[in-house]
Amino acid sequence: MLIMTIKDVEQVQTAFSEAGLDYDVELTNGRISIVGPSDIVSSEVGILFSRLLANWVYPRRLGRVFDSAGGFILPDSNLTAPDVSFVRAARLRQSPRYFGELVPDLVVEIKSQSDRIKPLVTKILNLIKLGAVMGILIDPDEETVTVYRHQGKPTILNNGDILTLPELFPGWELAISELWPPIFTEEEIEG
Repeated sequence: MLIMTIKDVEQVQTAFSEAGLDYDVELTNGRISIVGPSDIVSSEVGILFSRLLANWVYPRRLGRVFDSAGGFILPDSNLTAPDVSFVRAARLRQSPRYFGELVPDLVVEIKSQSDRIKPLVTKILNLIKLGAVMGILIDPDEETVTVYRHQGKPTILNNGDILTLPELFPGWELAISELWPPIFTEEEIEG
């Protein structure tokens, strides 16, 4: 089997760009994966989480928040792009105009309609093994948020629960119910 490299990923991305195609590319154990657009519920959950996190992070100058297009070259030579990620300011004083060459401190995966849970959990656990402080799996279908850390069992949060990540964001709180896309009432859309 042919082993692919970061250079191969760059060539694939260039070819896609020249063809006007918008796909994200990841490299895992020498294999390139093409990631197409996700469903819009997952996309909306991602932007809601990113906005709520970034609104806390940037005024306090704690670090940087990235979306699913932000690629990271890992110590194992893989290239990954979590749905949302965070890197502390002390570890990334300035963003390069290239992939980040480090493991994010926080990695977030959001289950899309076509995703299976097991590969997402495997991805999160591998990133923690490589140095991420924690990982989060958001499942819009079940309306759950699962937090993974180096030690201990995963913590599963439901509507009515509050997400806190004191290891990275002391004082930040997020009500799980704030992550789900709103349903607009007749009065709202007519008003």
